[in-house]
Amino acid sequence: MTDKMDIREVVKSKYGQAVKLAVKGKGSCCCGSSTPALPGTDPITRDLYSASEAAEVPPDALLASFGCGNPTALAQLKAGEVVLDLGSGGGIDVLLSAKRVGPSGKAYGLDMTPEMLELARKNQRIAGIANAEFLQGTIESIPLPDASVDVIVSNCVINLSPDKGQVLREAFRVLRPGGRLAVSDIVLKRELPEALKRSLEAWAGCVAGALQEQEYRDKLAAAGFVEIDIEPTRVYTKDDAQELVSSSSCCGGGAMTCDPAEIDGAVMSAFVRAVRPR
Repeated sequence: MTDKMDIREVVKSKYGQAVKLAVKGKGSCCCGSSTPALPGTDPITRDLYSASEAAEVPPDALLASFGCGNPTALAQLKAGEVVLDLGSGGGIDVLLSAKRVGPSGKAYGLDMTPEMLELARKNQRIAGIANAEFLQGTIESIPLPDASVDVIVSNCVINLSPDKGQVLREAFRVLRPGGRLAVSDIVLKRELPEALKRSLEAWAGCVAGALQEQEYRDKLAAAGFVEIDIEPTRVYTKDDAQELVSSSSCCGGGAMTCDPAEIDGAVMSAFVRAVRPR
């Protein structure tokens, strides 16, 4: 098994590089590869936000979105709630969440990449949003007190963690009783080839670190969550896989060669819901 710290450093390095390219208009993909696709053009990151949502945030927040879904739109946020975004990137989901919960609520963003945090804080200043705060740290060790958050969102980040069980235990810890986990993530419908999973570079990609659906459910239950639901939002086809391989947004920027047929129908973007019992 590749060392967890090595995986984390590869992810951190690649996303730091990706955000610099994205804000220059030179690329954006969920894995931050060395030859990224144009912003929002790869099959995982495109068409996630409506025109009205895009208009609510600074352009760089949208350009630096490397997600696979739109958890803010699906989380049914309410005024006054406290929201935490795990792996908040350029801040788009934090800024949208802050607007949804209003002045009586608050949105936290947590990210380990300094370049992402710098951009997110800049986007917050431009947007003039006061009820948001960006924290530096890892999603395996959330720097917030027990039972301090009403809703946790995340956008295509948990799949990148080398210790997903710990991420979910931490999420459970900081949620208040009755609190909700409402995340978008990459989930596998079947096992991927060993060669793809073994690639360290692929851990900084969209697919290789993802859990199979039943394993995801089991880890959520082991962490203490109930009312677990995994709803597919898009299942990726062979054609989608070919786009990812061609743009090097799969397989870590050309670190290995993928056969699109190996990924065809095996990978989905999904909305993952769960609740901490009262």
